[in-house]
Amino acid sequence: MNNKFFLYARKSTDVEDKQVLSIEAQIAELRTFAKQNNLNVVDTFIEKQSAKIPGRPIFGKMIKRIEHGEADGILAWHPDRLARNSVDGGQIIYLIDCGRIAALKFPQFWFEPTPQGKFMLNIPFYQEIRNYFKSLNC
Repeated sequence: MNNKFFLYARKSTDVEDKQVLSIEAQIAELRTFAKQNNLNVVDTFIEKQSAKIPGRPIFGKMIKRIEHGEADGILAWHPDRLARNSVDGGQIIYLIDCGRIAALKFPQFWFEPTPQGKFMLNIPFYQEIRNYFKSLNC
């Protein structure tokens, strides 16, 4: 596989005590995973912002660069690092559908760009959205 990957690490700054892994720990694990799986990482994006609402600037830059063909895959620690709202999750699925994203790789989650894979990807996206609305008592 000669895909070019962007490595994306994100940690929310709004609830520090609930974070699973620090950005440094995510990057270390992702670089090890990339090396073990012979993945070509062409750039790294680090974001320190909640993904509860759309509009993360670093995520947006990464998506624009994917749309321009600079990479065709994303490597992240877990799908919830990419999307915790329906807009960002939908954007990822759309880019898979139109062939801009050929691969998503996660050390802790299986994904394949098939109908079943996209369905499975929506589960952690939905879970995070559900948790967010639950926290708002919606």
